[in-house]
Amino acid sequence: MVAGNGPPVRGPGARRAVLGARGEEVASAYLRRAGMRILARNWRCPEGELDIVAGDGGTLVVAEVKTRTGLRFGSPLEAVTEPKRRRLRRLARRWQAEHRAWGAPTRIDVVSVLVLPGGRVFVRHHRGVA
Repeated sequence: MVAGNGPPVRGPGARRAVLGARGEEVASAYLRRAGMRILARNWRCPEGELDIVAGDGGTLVVAEVKTRTGLRFGSPLEAVTEPKRRRLRRLARRWQAEHRAWGAPTRIDVVSVLVLPGGRVFVRHHRGVA
């Protein structure tokens, strides 16, 4: 597998990156179909990254995407621990400051994407988790 224009990328890290990118594509499409407007994807700052920033009517939505190939290690939602939720709230405030979006109600969501063998994909949208 080749990442960008660089040398071939192999191993479990590369597989996770491909799976994560697929999950974010699925989640973005799901949120668009649900009527949301995608404002940013993979927004980064020195403190971290937001997977998806979207508008849902007048509400700013920060969506964390968790993609898994099975439930052996728990559901994707379980991977979003309380420290991660606090970090998402901090990053949402940072995004609002950089984009002058103060005052908009903000919601933190998780989009769980389960990709099963054979290609079946299940999506679950958890609203207001933090």
